[in-house]
Amino acid sequence: MSKKSGKIAERIAAFQGDGLDAHYLGFFDCFNRQLFYEAHDVLEELWLADRRGPDGDFFKGLIQLAGAFVHLQKNRLRPAAALFKLARANLVKYPSRHWQLNVAVVLQLIETWLDWLEADEFGKNPFPSRGLPELALSVR
Repeated sequence: MSKKSGKIAERIAAFQGDGLDAHYLGFFDCFNRQLFYEAHDVLEELWLADRRGPDGDFFKGLIQLAGAFVHLQKNRLRPAAALFKLARANLVKYPSRHWQLNVAVVLQLIETWLDWLEADEFGKNPFPSRGLPELALSVR
């Protein structure tokens, strides 16, 4: 087990047996605590196992979304916008509700952040002055 795998195992331990994959749940926990790099790492293990499967682009889109916020945290506005666009291109392929996530809400979040970046012509970082992004799962 690599050092990275050990840290990921610690992050997802609390989510074992909660119905959905612990990596997936750990992604949301990290994302909502603004641990975007860690969110990327946690979900990457699930994506690697299914990257060519039916949910591969879904997981990739969420990883790219987290990556966009990593770039915003580092004040890299154009790379953030590029990742938002890649995330959108991957997530738009899925139904409005997928893996208990309201994909339509996530797509709207992406559009909002892209609008903020482009409105200022990449001159001002909207993070975190415009609020902190949050993702929520819904149970039906």
